[in-house]
Amino acid sequence: MPRRRPGRTRADLADGHRAPRARPVIDGLTSRALSEIRHLECTRTYLQPGDISAAVRLWKDYVQRPERELWWDYEAGDQRWYGCDDPLEARAVLDGVMRALSARSARELRQVVGRSDAVWNLRPRSRYPDEGLGG
Repeated sequence: MPRRRPGRTRADLADGHRAPRARPVIDGLTSRALSEIRHLECTRTYLQPGDISAAVRLWKDYVQRPERELWWDYEAGDQRWYGCDDPLEARAVLDGVMRALSARSARELRQVVGRSDAVWNLRPRSRYPDEGLGG
């Protein structure tokens, strides 16, 4: 029976015993920006690996929800998010991360987050635009 090579045996053991590292995956960012984000997640005590990509995903999903669901959240005083992943808190974390990154990487992340912010800011304020104008 042929024996296995020692390098192959070690490679098999390493895959089974090590936890996979979370790699940030954010569409629209260069590898340089992703590397800086990974470095921030490893050096900041309030961040875990994968937190920033999760925050981008959470904010993007939140702003694309139907307006009636956003209204329910507003009526409830955002109590629904207590103890869960709060999208407004995720947006605040993204602001802090953009301040901590280099200018180039922050600009890239700001562009990605800005697309979701544009959806958030384009929501109509009222169903009837002339409502409350007195005329």
